[in-house]
Amino acid sequence: MAPMGIRLSPLGVAVFCLLGVGVIYHLYAGVISNRLSAFRQKITEDTVDLRDLLALSVEAAIQGGREVKRIREDNTLEERSKGKTKEGASEKLTLGDLNSHRKMYYLIKNTYPTLQVNSEEHDQAEGELTKWDGKISSEILEKVKAGKKVPAKSITVWIDPLDATQEYTENLRQYVTTMVCVAIDGSPVIGVIHKPFTGYTAWAIVGEESNVKPRASYSSSAPKFIVSRSHAGKVKSFVHEAFGNNTEVTPAGGAGYKVLALLDATDDKYEQADVYIHVTFIKKWDICAGNAILKALGGHMTTLKGEEIDYSGSAGNPGGLLASIKLDHKALVSKLPIWDDKKYS
Repeated sequence: MAPMGIRLSPLGVAVFCLLGVGVIYHLYAGVISNRLSAFRQKITEDTVDLRDLLALSVEAAIQGGREVKRIREDNTLEERSKGKTKEGASEKLTLGDLNSHRKMYYLIKNTYPTLQVNSEEHDQAEGELTKWDGKISSEILEKVKAGKKVPAKSITVWIDPLDATQEYTENLRQYVTTMVCVAIDGSPVIGVIHKPFTGYTAWAIVGEESNVKPRASYSSSAPKFIVSRSHAGKVKSFVHEAFGNNTEVTPAGGAGYKVLALLDATDDKYEQADVYIHVTFIKKWDICAGNAILKALGGHMTTLKGEEIDYSGSAGNPGGLLASIKLDHKALVSKLPIWDDKKYS
């Protein structure tokens, strides 16, 4: 007898096919889901929302500032020298610098591990495991309406855990700041300057908004200059050669403080100036945040030759510094003598 065959009706064929598809789906759904999740995670790691990064930068500056303030008030500085500057001045290092560095550096790196973060200090002892909680202040949410995603590989973060360490050791608290700057492809985009002893924080994001503004007026006919008190070089003679011997030159501590002196940052008694100038070598973590804030407000920070400063690559800026807002910056540059770092150091 011929073997009997099994014949399926069209409905049976359809049911069989559906069962097969179901089995395949259950077999591969988990794999597909995992791959989609990994893809989404990769997208998250490869891009960063600038509004989030602004909020994180503000939080990092504040957390670092708490350490700076606590150690100064407890008088547990553990002060020592970390060497000499190019001008031969002693560079101070304190526990405030180191603790602030650890707070700021690891808060950013633990939140965005792929970001390049450059700090003035290099003590990266483990132990800081905190991540940003993702909270964005109402001020930032109100002023920066929508986030903008940028490739993580294009970002360099510069942090100064304690600006004006010399003045910090002298208990000249008004000059002390903590700073964070975010540069994209070498251009400063986010700047945060925090004053630990008053709690004041200035921030700006280029192309978006800021919580600080320029003053109502500046003098172009007789500009007042603010300069470094501890790394001045021969800046006074440089300014007088360019603008006359009667030009007012005020020394002050900290690059962050000197940028705030150009703005309407009335958190406490502080110097006011029209132009910030520096004629010796200066590190990028000292100036990047101020550069970003001025740029966001329509101001300028350049080398003494009027060149834009690139915030990628090496940490140093050997070309001096000229910063202004609401003034003809090119006209200021044109008045400067030919800069020679050996002559004015």
